[in-house]
Amino acid sequence: MSDSAEWIVDVADEAQTAALARRLAPIIREGVRLVTLSGDLGAGKTTFARALIRTLADDPTLETPSPTFTLMQIYEGEGYRLLHADLYRISGEAELEALGFEEASEEGIALVEWAERAPGLFSGERLAIHLSFVSPDAPDARRIAIVAHGAFAGRFAAFKSLEIFLAGAGWSEAERAFLQGDASSRVYETLRKPSGERALLMISPAKPDGPPIRYGKSYSAIAKLAETVKPFVAMAGALRAQKISAPEIFAFDLNAGFVLLEDLGRDGVIADGAPIADRYLEAAALLATLHSRDLPDVLPTPGAAAYRMPSYDLDALLIEVELLVEWYASRVGGSAISSGSKATFVILWRQALIEIVMAPPTWTLRDYHSPNLIWLEDRIGTARIGVIDFQDAALGHPAYDVASLAQDARVDVANELEMRLLGHYARLRREADPGFDMAGFARAYAILGAQRATKILGIFARLDQRDRKPQYLAHLPRVETYLRKGLRHPALADLEAWYVSHLPALFRS
Repeated sequence: MSDSAEWIVDVADEAQTAALARRLAPIIREGVRLVTLSGDLGAGKTTFARALIRTLADDPTLETPSPTFTLMQIYEGEGYRLLHADLYRISGEAELEALGFEEASEEGIALVEWAERAPGLFSGERLAIHLSFVSPDAPDARRIAIVAHGAFAGRFAAFKSLEIFLAGAGWSEAERAFLQGDASSRVYETLRKPSGERALLMISPAKPDGPPIRYGKSYSAIAKLAETVKPFVAMAGALRAQKISAPEIFAFDLNAGFVLLEDLGRDGVIADGAPIADRYLEAAALLATLHSRDLPDVLPTPGAAAYRMPSYDLDALLIEVELLVEWYASRVGGSAISSGSKATFVILWRQALIEIVMAPPTWTLRDYHSPNLIWLEDRIGTARIGVIDFQDAALGHPAYDVASLAQDARVDVANELEMRLLGHYARLRREADPGFDMAGFARAYAILGAQRATKILGIFARLDQRDRKPQYLAHLPRVETYLRKGLRHPALADLEAWYVSHLPALFRS
């Protein structure tokens, strides 16, 4: 990999010069110790430096006098330390050393103008910024060449890609703010243009395939998890074609993992930590409507080859339940599960899940629960349910998403509401198809509810132990309750006996 990365930006005036400095500030704060500024007199170094310093200090009115005569100016506050130096008047490196530059720049970020006056001190890892005039016909325009040297180059190249993407989409001037991450590696930002127009930015670089664990395949390949943003883009278009309120995709870059999408808002389906029953019922109605249709399994993707949905097959369902014995069992049981007991566990689940994978499939969104559902008050019917997370969608049993909703891992769903959701879903399915088998669906619902709870217990334990995200442990008691409930179904009697024998603490609540 190259140890440098370059980006050349043309700006029209001082305002755009300052705006570029402000956009660079967050990435400089995260990993740059030295920034050098060069260029002819009047090229805009002071404008750039002032905007950068004020952004790093989070103070747009901070006094930032030029250090032309003082040579060094130090800015220090909570969480930051910045040295601004102007070397125009020094005669060489010896003079700079005599001024105590090395000691003053030991901590924090050093921003150095005219660094070429002491080239021996400023030739290592750095962000080098050079400003130049563009043309006599455009006296305010500048060309800004930015070169990242050293270990920072890779991160800067990613930053450059995102800036170019946003500029191409017409959102380079938008104000950006971190929104959230989630249990995955995706990151979200809110974007707001000066006009007030809003959008969301999803940053989800392609994930490197993990080590092969079975059949020469990684866990994500076996579990049919999306490794790029292509499934998200394809599913968003497919859902919208079915008149479902998925976000509109404004722009995307499949290679970089950037998606610019419609911001559906923040009004969800819960209030004060509890489900809003009417909204949950509408979410169940959306599933019933979707599951009553003949849906395609090959989805168009603008500018790319069509996307073929994977099957939520037996291997995927089984690799998920195995997370429980790998991550959760030692937490609740105090010791690892033996290989023989693990083999029995997998055999019992295989027997329970055979009928699931043999049933006619439909779109299974796999993350159809409260964090991923938005309430759109101004729309009509099931269009009031905004669906925002579906990149892992696969062809599977319709009961899976109903269990995701009615046994919500993030919020308590009372038994009475769960029964109302199931009844509402079944009634709508019967209206569309009088032959709908409710008894068979209820059996599949119990099996997949227990499968999903088993998987989630493993995932939440793994998030704590491997990924240092302990906040998900707060949901364990709720998911344990759902699991015990599902295991009581006669179809899972042998599996319940296994859980009781090997994880007795799970049944002490």
